[in-house]
Amino acid sequence: MGAYLGVRDPDGRLVAMSGQRMNLMHYREISAVCSHPDARGRGLTAPLMEELMGRIVAEGKTPFLHVKTENDSAKAVYRKLGFTVRRAIYFSIIEAV
Repeated sequence: MGAYLGVRDPDGRLVAMSGQRMNLMHYREISAVCSHPDARGRGLTAPLMEELMGRIVAEGKTPFLHVKTENDSAKAVYRKLGFTVRRAIYFSIIEAV
């Protein structure tokens, strides 16, 4: 785990956050990019990500992240920040019968 950053509203409620998770040899993951439903569309997550990306690059590493295929709004933000889709990963949910 690495740094986690957040934005609070005037009442002190956390309305956006982003952080660093996996730390590999040449890469560091940006994770937990989220905003409260009341705060969506206000552009709060991009500055947090830009700060984390700057820190990662300063470490000599490349930032990366994961996003669900159907999360079009997040993918649009990530594209604006310079991320591209590298590959699709498929998950299966297995439940006991």
